[in-house]
Amino acid sequence: MAAFVTYLVIFAVISSAIAYDPDMLQDLCVANTSGGIKVNGFTCKAEANVTAADFFFDGLAKPGKVNNSVGSLVTGANVEKIPGLNTLGVSMSRIDYAADGLNPPHTHPRATEMIFVLEGELDVGFITTANKLISKTVKKGETFVFPRGLVHFQKNNGGKEASVIAAFNSQLPGTQSIAMTLFASTPEVPDNVLTKAFQVGTKEIHKIKTKLAPKKS
Repeated sequence: MAAFVTYLVIFAVISSAIAYDPDMLQDLCVANTSGGIKVNGFTCKAEANVTAADFFFDGLAKPGKVNNSVGSLVTGANVEKIPGLNTLGVSMSRIDYAADGLNPPHTHPRATEMIFVLEGELDVGFITTANKLISKTVKKGETFVFPRGLVHFQKNNGGKEASVIAAFNSQLPGTQSIAMTLFASTPEVPDNVLTKAFQVGTKEIHKIKTKLAPKKS
C-alpha cells in the first residue's frame, strides 16, 4: 500500500510538471464567460445553448491595422474570442508588422509558441535561462518555435509589411511584455528597484516610464 501511495505521489508530481492546460473530461465545454464563477479556465455553457458560433472566429483572415510606436499588432484567437476552445488546450494569433516593426521582448507563461510566416522576412529569437540567444532569420513559408516561458521577440527586417500565424498549446497562453511589465505596471515598480537593476539614474527611468505610459483619452 505504501509503495502504491508513493507511486501515486510521483505520478502526480510528474503529471503536474509536464501538463499545460487541464485535459478535457467531456466532448466539449464551451466557455460561459458571463457566469461570474472563477475556476482554472471557465465553467461550461449549457450544451443546449451551444451553437456553431461558439467555435468560429474570422478575426485572423485579414491583416490588422498597425498603429503604434513599435510597429506590430497581435490579434488573438483564444478562448476569450472563441468560447469553444475552453478545455481544448490550443489557440492561435495573427501578428502583423509594419516595415521595420517589432514584436517587443515578451513571454507566454502558459504556452510554447510556434510561428508560421505568411509574408515577409523576420529576425526572431529567444533567450535561454543560461542567457544564450537562439536566433534566426525566417522567411515566407518557414516556421520557428519559442519554448514556453522564455523571453522572445520578432523583428521585421524588410522594407515591407510582414505577417505570421502563431499557434499555442494553451487556450489562453498569456503575454507578459518585459518593458511594459517593468515600466508601466500598476502600482509602479519602485524607481530604486529599477535604477539598481539597470544601473542608471532616476531621470532615465522616468523617461522610459513616460514613453510607455498609457495614452490618456
